Amino acid sequence: MSIDLVAYGAFFLTMAFTYAIICLGLNIQWGMTGLFNVGIAAFVAVGAYTSAILTTPDTAERFGGFGLPIAVGWLGAAIVSGALSWAVGALTIRLRSDYLAIATFGVAVTVQLCMLNLQSVTGGAFGIGFIPRPFADLDALLFSLANCALMALVVLVLYLGLQHLSRSPWGRVLRAIREDEAAAQTLGKRPVRFRLQAFTLGGAIMGLAGAAQAHFIGFIAPDNYMPVLTFQVWAMLIVGGSGNNRGAIAGAILVWGLWALTAAAVSAFVPPEEQARAAALQIVAIGLGLCLMLLLRPRGLFGEVSPLARLSRTKQP
Repeated sequence: MSIDLVAYGAFFLTMAFTYAIICLGLNIQWGMTGLFNVGIAAFVAVGAYTSAILTTPDTAERFGGFGLPIAVGWLGAAIVSGALSWAVGALTIRLRSDYLAIATFGVAVTVQLCMLNLQSVTGGAFGIGFIPRPFADLDALLFSLANCALMALVVLVLYLGLQHLSRSPWGRVLRAIREDEAAAQTLGKRPVRFRLQAFTLGGAIMGLAGAAQAHFIGFIAPDNYMPVLTFQVWAMLIVGGSGNNRGAIAGAILVWGLWALTAAAVSAFVPPEEQARAAALQIVAIGLGLCLMLLLRPRGLFGEVSPLARLSRTKQP
């Protein structure tokens, strides 16, 4: 029993870390720059399908099956998703936040339709299987532990890199644009250029997370990238604290834990014939938790402290 608990704990943390990577990407776009992206599922899906096409075995049923190493698939996922983010951003980055949200939602719907209908590329509604999994030769326990360690390493490297970027002149410019775009422009900065860079980087990180999820699970389908994924990631970032990389990671673990807990409760207490409808309670639980967090801690668990507030604290006797 203890071995099973350890294996499940490693599985839980691995999935939570993949969501933490998506949250880190969203934190660059929204937390640092103020870009309201509600098409997260699209960029995650593009990364997952790109890596799957590059790394799966050869098949006559669809395009792809190049059998490349997993590392190449992850790199390709980040590049293709980043390129899509750049293309979308180049067309929409000048829009106001509400119009940008509508545009990115339209991109998510378009990608969803492509996944369903381009069967010769994506496998259609049946998805893509036989995706190579890291450490697949190990037994179940070691497989879970090794993947958990790998994802923890990826999260750590991204966290350290993004922390360095947030404290660099580039990160300070992003925050200046978020707070007052006109003032940043008067200082010689080009807001559109910096916003496009942030949007592209965030999308590339989301694509990397999609590839990591695909290779850990071993199967992807369009149903994995519904709008509820976007809702989950936004809830994670809000709960953890927008503008703070530690908050993005903590929020991902907490909200994913709530999601898994409610799923277990539905399986344990709801009759099998009613479980499909009762699964909506998971979204209700996250919504309630989100409302409580906004009421009790509007900035989240590790919300960003504004520079003015930090300055006023240092001046207090």
